[in-house]
Amino acid sequence: MASQEDVFKKLVAHCKEYGFVFPSSEIYDGLGAVYDYGQNGVELKNNIKKYWWDSMTLLHGNIVGIDAAIFMHPTVWKASGHVDAFNDPLIDNKDSKKRYRADVLIEELIAKYDDKINKEVEKAAKKFGDSFDAELFKKTNARVLEHQEKREEIHERFKKAMNDNDLDGLKQIILDYDVVCPISGTKNWTDVRQFNLMFSTEMGSTSDGAMKIYLRPETAQGIFVNYLNVQKTGRMKIPFGIAQIGKAFRNEIVARQFIFRMREFEQMEMQFFVRPGDEMKWFSHWKAFRLKWHKALGLGDQMYRYHDHEKLAHYANAATDIEFLMPFGFKEVEGIHSRTDFDLSSHEKFSGKNIKYFDPETNQSYTPYVIETSIGVDRMFLSIMAASYKEEELEGGETRVLLALPPVLAPVKVAILPLLKKDGLPEKATEIMNELKYDFKCVYEEKDTIGKRYRRMDAIGTPFCVTVDHQTIQDNTVTLRYRDTMKQERVNVSDLHKIVGDQVNMKNLFKKIMEE
Repeated sequence: MASQEDVFKKLVAHCKEYGFVFPSSEIYDGLGAVYDYGQNGVELKNNIKKYWWDSMTLLHGNIVGIDAAIFMHPTVWKASGHVDAFNDPLIDNKDSKKRYRADVLIEELIAKYDDKINKEVEKAAKKFGDSFDAELFKKTNARVLEHQEKREEIHERFKKAMNDNDLDGLKQIILDYDVVCPISGTKNWTDVRQFNLMFSTEMGSTSDGAMKIYLRPETAQGIFVNYLNVQKTGRMKIPFGIAQIGKAFRNEIVARQFIFRMREFEQMEMQFFVRPGDEMKWFSHWKAFRLKWHKALGLGDQMYRYHDHEKLAHYANAATDIEFLMPFGFKEVEGIHSRTDFDLSSHEKFSGKNIKYFDPETNQSYTPYVIETSIGVDRMFLSIMAASYKEEELEGGETRVLLALPPVLAPVKVAILPLLKKDGLPEKATEIMNELKYDFKCVYEEKDTIGKRYRRMDAIGTPFCVTVDHQTIQDNTVTLRYRDTMKQERVNVSDLHKIVGDQVNMKNLFKKIMEE
């Protein structure tokens, strides 16, 4: 069986070969951790964004959207804490000259102990069969208890060092547990240093009159500084939310794992404004709702888990990640945070403007508390591609590469394929495409054998192939092929719209989310 690393390499190659993701500026040897979305990638990405946007703005009468500018007044970032506190703890290996995030090295160390525990449990499960009690084994097996104790010890030290901002403490963990550089294999480490992740530039015409501004490292602040504008012009009553999709920029020193950690990326964020005291109720609500949204795509409930934060950001009183099982382990795709009134109070203080909300029900003015849901479009894209990529062995020893994308997100919904390039078949195929193209993204293909065309469509995740043959001319029926099962059936051209529509309409997913 291929290792997860091999699977990931194949996925990256597949993304390039089939027009999903290209390295940016590739003819100039690329730019580190910056990627371009190709013709199929942009369709998938837009579908992800539509699924999110519509689930926020259509399903909730009290959530509206905005699109704030990327450039903001520099004091915004002072008020938000980004100028002083938006740092990563970095450590260099003197032999390989490679730089790492100290917190990530320690998280990987903890994950190794988790793996050791899981391996012991798996080994015992094989040995004891059906009668095996995993929980009892974990509590009584000496080796598991030893690993567990080590894990907890590192975990406690790590938690304390992160919360105390103790850089020496982080380095000491790395030294004490013999963490080596993956490249040089040595423990020759520098001290841990903080590095600010914001990109800065200048606005203005002359060097002495220019103002230093930043590319936004998150989209949330554009919502906070506009919340009162939206509330007043939209006559919104608390609780209400503001949604936004937009680009953000972070000067990641350790950018890796393809599009998982990029320097230019896209976020889908919703800030939900609530009465102080109601925040934990809404935190629980959004935590549950967001997980339902992910699971509705049908990629497998076991692919998701919650992960509560060890170290709360300076603005939060509760924070949970929704993690997805990537080829390189469970990783965060979305964060749900209770941000308290930190942002709005801070902007009020730094701007000198009154931005309190007047509540007509209580007849009081107060600073609302905020629940944030924040999801990386690129990470979501990667999680969907990773879960959908399959290599299947077929009868007769043939194999196919299948991208089993959720049909609602697939870049192309229907491929229209004339069996031959003559006898009026291309004309008939074009006629069918012209009927469907107003509602569904269609492609027309006449090159190569029908088998090769099916394989190409499997590889980009097209849920339906429609083959037009001589019988079509006679009785207006076509062969409809289903991607995942490869099942083929004869259907009337007039039924195509309904069959495809039932599978690819987001409405069905929305109903599923709202039902429970």
